[in-house]
Amino acid sequence: MSQGWNESAQAWIDEMGRDGDWGRRYVLDAPMLERASSANPTHALDMGCGEGRFCRMLQERGIRTIGIDPTKALIAQAKALDPRGDYRAEGAEALSLVDASVDLVVAYLSLIDVPDLEAAIDEAYRVLRPGGRFLIANLQAFNTAAIPQGWTHEPDGSRRFCIDHYLQTREVDLAWRGIRITNWHRPMQAYLKALLARGFQLTHFDEPAPQGVDDAKAQRYLRVPNFLIMEWRK
Repeated sequence: MSQGWNESAQAWIDEMGRDGDWGRRYVLDAPMLERASSANPTHALDMGCGEGRFCRMLQERGIRTIGIDPTKALIAQAKALDPRGDYRAEGAEALSLVDASVDLVVAYLSLIDVPDLEAAIDEAYRVLRPGGRFLIANLQAFNTAAIPQGWTHEPDGSRRFCIDHYLQTREVDLAWRGIRITNWHRPMQAYLKALLARGFQLTHFDEPAPQGVDDAKAQRYLRVPNFLIMEWRK
């Protein structure tokens, strides 16, 4: 999960700031926090925590949270912002946690960065206690299949969203505001099959709409939503 992240760490920190980007603030934060808190967990793991923003949000709600991320500069920032927190520089595919040690595993827009999806899912299952939950926010598969086409400007002034090679798992290169990273496009079935094969049970699914904002970006989002939320139980 390091493709471009070491070089892009400071740009990512600057982009996130204290409040996160548009998608986190207006689309994902509220429903993710609601689902994370719904079963009153006491111990959580944030798998791919970045600079630690969501860890801090969980801890403010009384959920003791461990944050892991392979990018050392992001872990250093997480520790600087939360010196009493537990942040570890490690990948999702090989966790240092012992078996059945947490009630909740969160992957907040991080599975798209993991090269070995099955290994990360295996590790989430391993560290969860029986009945524990795996809460995932992810990019829509049709969204990652749109790179590099995406939104087009048509001759008649309209805009269309173009996707291609949807069923082909592949790396996709992204660049914005000084951030240059590689994500993975996987069709939706890749995630569902891997989670079901490991024994997880789907308990919640949502495609949240923007809340508290009604600008041009929100209107485009309603046409082609970027994100989905899934919750799976061990």
